[in-house]
Amino acid sequence: MHTRFNNIPPVVKNIIIINVIMLLATWVLGNSFGIELTQVLGLHYFKSELFHPYQFVTHMFMHGGLWHLFFNMFALWMFGRVLESVWGSKRFFIYFIVTGLGAAALHTFVIHLQMTSILNDIKAFNNTPSPEALAILVKNHFPEYYSQVYSKLLDGWYSSPDNPNYIIRAKQFLNELVNFKMNIPTVGASGAVFGILLAFGMLFPNTQLMLLFPPIPIRAKYFVIMYGALELWLGLTQPGSNVAHFAHLGGMLFGFFLIKYWKKSRSDFY
Repeated sequence: MHTRFNNIPPVVKNIIIINVIMLLATWVLGNSFGIELTQVLGLHYFKSELFHPYQFVTHMFMHGGLWHLFFNMFALWMFGRVLESVWGSKRFFIYFIVTGLGAAALHTFVIHLQMTSILNDIKAFNNTPSPEALAILVKNHFPEYYSQVYSKLLDGWYSSPDNPNYIIRAKQFLNELVNFKMNIPTVGASGAVFGILLAFGMLFPNTQLMLLFPPIPIRAKYFVIMYGALELWLGLTQPGSNVAHFAHLGGMLFGFFLIKYWKKSRSDFY
C-alpha cells in the first residue's frame, strides 16, 4: 500500500493530502473550537459580507463531508495520475488550478444571475405586496421553503389580506432568505475534477471505462459527453440544488479551451 501511494505523481498526491488534512481540520476546529472553516475558506457570493477573493482558490481544497471528499479524490487519483504522467507536474498543476478557477467563475456568474432575478422580483413585491405575489415569488426562487412560508405566513395572510403586519413579516422573511442564500459557501474540488475528466476524454477518447451503475463498459469520450449533458440538464432544471452543477460545467468548459489553446500553441499536444 505504501509503495502504491509513493507511485502516485507528486501533484495528485499532494492535492489528495491537502484535501484530507483540510477535512480533518474542519472537523477538529468545528468540534473543539466552534470555528466553521467552510465559512472562512468556502466560496461565497461576491456581494456577501463573508466573501474574500482568496476563496476562489481555497474552496477547491475544502469538502462538505467524507463521501464528498472520497469521490472527488478517487476521481482525481484515477484520471489525474494519468494526465500528470503524460503532461508533467507543472502543466497538470496549471490545468487543475485553471479549471478550478473557471468552475468558480461560471458558478459565481450563475449565482449572480439568480440573485439579480430574486432581488428584482422582491423589489416588485415590495411595490405591490400581496399573499399571491409572495406565494409566486417563493415558489419560483425558494421552493424548498414554500411549505414553511405557507404555514407560518401565507395561511394567515390569505385569511386577512388587509392586515399590514403580514406585509412587514413577509419582507422580513424574504430578507432572511436572501441573506441565507448569499451566505451559502461552495466547497469542493469537483469543478477541477470535472475538468480532469474532460481532459482524459479528449486525450484518450476510446479508452474503455467500466461504469458502476449499470456495470457496463463505455468509451471515455461518450462518458464525458453523457456527464456533461447530465450536468447541464440538472443545472437548468434544479437551480436550487445543493450541488453546484454549473461549477462542474465551468471546469469542463475552461478545461476544453485550455487544452485547445495548448494544442494550438505547440505541435506536440503533450
